[in-house]
Amino acid sequence: MQRVLIVGPCGAGKSTLSAELGPILGLPVYHMDQLNWKPGWVESNKDEIREKLAAITATDRWLIDGTYGGTLAERLERADTVLYLDYPIRLCVARLLRRIWKFRGRARPDMTEGCPERFDLGFLFYLLQWNSGPKIRLERRLKGHEHKIIRFADPIQLKRWLDSHSA
Repeated sequence: MQRVLIVGPCGAGKSTLSAELGPILGLPVYHMDQLNWKPGWVESNKDEIREKLAAITATDRWLIDGTYGGTLAERLERADTVLYLDYPIRLCVARLLRRIWKFRGRARPDMTEGCPERFDLGFLFYLLQWNSGPKIRLERRLKGHEHKIIRFADPIQLKRWLDSHSA
């Protein structure tokens, strides 16, 4: 595993996993949220993100967390492994709400400084509709890459896999 992509719904734990797995594999970690957001919750334009990603994915070793469908194709092409956190949405909602509470008013470690954690009703609705829209689009984009996907249905499965890789 030299070029790893972590995808899944919001709140699944993609950034938490990357923070743990990056050092185990000795890979530099990149967070799509940091690549996308500028201070004050200003979103980068697609060309800026693609330019940043091109520089990262051109290298031989990286770990990128974040689904971000608009740039997934480029990352998928170069990834040798895709870790898919395909968790129940009720778990992701609980984790998202816990994250919002924990980091309220300040930027979390995987986010751009100047983007304090906040409750966003639209974002919550996006997550609640994950299975009927975003998940379908993600799985469509993953077609043809099944040979490099490791899918985890719950955190226990992921922990077992992590334990087998950190020994």
